[in-house]
Amino acid sequence: MKQRRKNLLKHAQKIGCDTLVTFEPENLYYMTGFWGEAIGLLEKNGKTTIIAPELEVGRARDESEDCDVITAERGTGLLSSLIKKINKNQVCTDCQNYSVMMSLKKSIPKIKSSTEPFYNSRIIKDEKEIKILKKASKIIDEMFELCSKKIKVGQKESELQTILMTYGMDQEMFDTGYKSTLNPLIIAGGPNGSLPHAQVTKRKFKKGDLVVTDLTLRYKGYVSDATRTFALGKISSQANEAYKIVQESQRLGLRSVKPNVNCSDVDAACRRYIEEKNYGKYFIHSTGHGIGLEVHELPTISYRSNTKLKKNMAITVEPGIYIENKFGIRIEDSLIVKDHPIIMHKFTKDLVTI
Repeated sequence: MKQRRKNLLKHAQKIGCDTLVTFEPENLYYMTGFWGEAIGLLEKNGKTTIIAPELEVGRARDESEDCDVITAERGTGLLSSLIKKINKNQVCTDCQNYSVMMSLKKSIPKIKSSTEPFYNSRIIKDEKEIKILKKASKIIDEMFELCSKKIKVGQKESELQTILMTYGMDQEMFDTGYKSTLNPLIIAGGPNGSLPHAQVTKRKFKKGDLVVTDLTLRYKGYVSDATRTFALGKISSQANEAYKIVQESQRLGLRSVKPNVNCSDVDAACRRYIEEKNYGKYFIHSTGHGIGLEVHELPTISYRSNTKLKKNMAITVEPGIYIENKFGIRIEDSLIVKDHPIIMHKFTKDLVTI
């Protein structure tokens, strides 16, 4: 935790600040070890304070590392306690709430709103974080094994989701709370698979379906993300061809991942191959993203990204092909950037036919 706080302050100094204030639970957890409703304060000497309503104080004291914990009333009470502690230092906060920022500016006129120190610290994972991500990925592999045994014709997408979430929760894996979906998983059979972020429905699997199974779950705060596409019996020749193209595209993308490689080059390695096979217009999203305390973190693995990969970044590589009203295919792994990248998922990427 000391090293994390040093990193946070180092990145704060780059934008002219010596004090950090976080309102976001992910950043609070990264800074303190506590995930909850509270404000976190990191001062230039490394002193760390959690300001929390009374209902969170007990847990904050138990779960945080080397933090002072202050009790305050919700709302304006939390802000008042924060302002008393800050002493008008050069402050950076991740607060995105306009009214809260206006209140803070009255007492701290030079306060900056920026997520840069937080995301630029979190983008490189430490060994503790990598260990957690590896464990999360292992559990997801077990869930793919479960898919190979439990998927069947006539089963609803929602029924498979229930089976998988029951197993995952038994292993301490939980929903990420990702705001852009109503479901914890993506389970998309047949034509539903042509929607990359399909909602889980009550559609029943049919013979000849491809079933896109995207498992994005949180373990001890950290998110692992992987996708496999299963076949129910014999699939069409076009679907079979497309699957092989996605599989090779992903292999090329994984092979390109190394420190100091541009993220855009990883995207290009995947995209170029799909385009060469005349399926380019069906690859409709970026190749990947960073993972960690959020589902989507820096870096972005896309043609627009100017970021270079660095050792111990955690990213996904997930090319796909989506044919409207027919099928979708995606193959995704989470990995740790090294000279020889650690691909954290071991479940086969050969097409599993059930």
